[in-house]
Parts: sequence; C-alpha cells; structure tokens
Amino acid sequence: QVRFVESGGGLVQPGGSLRLSCRVSGTIFRPYTLGWYRQAPGKQRELVARIDSNHNTTYVDSVKGRFFISRDNIRYGLYLQMNGLRPEDTALYMCNIEGYRGRDYWGQGTQVTVSS
Repeated sequence: QVRFVESGGGLVQPGGSLRLSCRVSGTIFRPYTLGWYRQAPGKQRELVARIDSNHNTTYVDSVKGRFFISRDNIRYGLYLQMNGLRPEDTALYMCNIEGYRGRDYWGQGTQVTVSS
C-alpha cells in the first residue's frame, strides 16, 4: 500500500517561502514520475510541478521561476521549494506518484496559506 507523509505547510506572508516535504513508502520509488498538486476551496485539483525518473521537471506557468521540485531516490523523498509566495498560492498541496501498478496515488496533503 502506497503511503505519503507530507509536511512543511503553514501560514506565510506574501513574498515568503516554504519548503514542502513528502516521504513515500510502500512502493518502488526510483522509476516513477512524482508530482505536487494543489487544490484551493471551490477549485479543481491542479498539477503544480512534476519530476520524472531522470529528474526532468515541468511546472505550471503560474509558479515558474518561483517553485522548484526535487527528489531524493535514496530517502524516498519529494520536495517543493516555494519562493515568492502569493495569496493565490493558498491551497492544500498533495504529493503524487504516477502510474504505480496502473494508477495514480495522492497523499492527504499539507495546507499552505499565504496571507498578511
């Protein structure tokens, strides 16, 4: 069974930074593409960033140049460094593994709130 332990969310002022962490267990880690998604109240879940097994990364346009995704295949860790946070970044952030045994999995999420 795939399990995620996400941490690092919180309340931050606009312009601030947070670093999200996700520890994955119950699955082989290295071959799979991993991602961070977010969902704000009343909105659909959206992909924020993803990183494949070769460490190639993609980002949604709204976070390019501000957010940086990384992975540690030894520690089974996935990370999201978020800089220059804006109120519109407020959401529940969830880590994801793509295509494990034919399906995607998401964690429970960690809340990020950007407000003055």
